[in-house]
Amino acid sequence: MSGAGALDQEIGPTITAALADGPLRGTRIEAQVVQGRPPSTVDVRADDESTCRYCLTEWTQSGPSAKYTFLYPV
Repeated sequence: MSGAGALDQEIGPTITAALADGPLRGTRIEAQVVQGRPPSTVDVRADDESTCRYCLTEWTQSGPSAKYTFLYPV
């Protein structure tokens, strides 16, 4: 399969990850669902090219979005 064909593939279901605190507070990103639930952590690139790791604020969340809290820079 060519590289262009791979880009045309569907990513799968996503949720909106709402970053509640830390350097990217207030940012909302799309995160791919893992085994039917939001991922436990997400790594997000900041404007300064650094990467920040966030984790779910609560294990039990429902709906199309989930809140994440800042852990540490990666």
